[in-house]
Amino acid sequence: MRARAAAEEDRAPAVAPAVVPAAPWRVRRVEVLPDFELKVEFNDGLSGTVRMRRLVQSQEAGEFRRLADPTLFSQVGVELGVVTWPGGLDLAPDAMHDSIAQRGEFEPR
Repeated sequence: MRARAAAEEDRAPAVAPAVVPAAPWRVRRVEVLPDFELKVEFNDGLSGTVRMRRLVQSQEAGEFRRLADPTLFSQVGVELGVVTWPGGLDLAPDAMHDSIAQRGEFEPR
């Protein structure tokens, strides 16, 4: 019985704890809104709107043009405090935070 208890104590946890970046400008939540907009909330409680319509519909959007597909746009998520989409697309959280702190919104170009 003792050998079994000792062996169980030596085991690593089955699930490693999630890494949660603590910087105040890291995104902790994102929500899809109509018209290619997002609502984001940061670690420090700041929240605001990200307006993506102009970017995703621009001829100069590059890879972000793929987000003009509403199905892909709605697949937004947060990874390590960064707003991301499938295929490696992401937005800089520090630039979003600065803009939202000043104007309540962010519109990437």
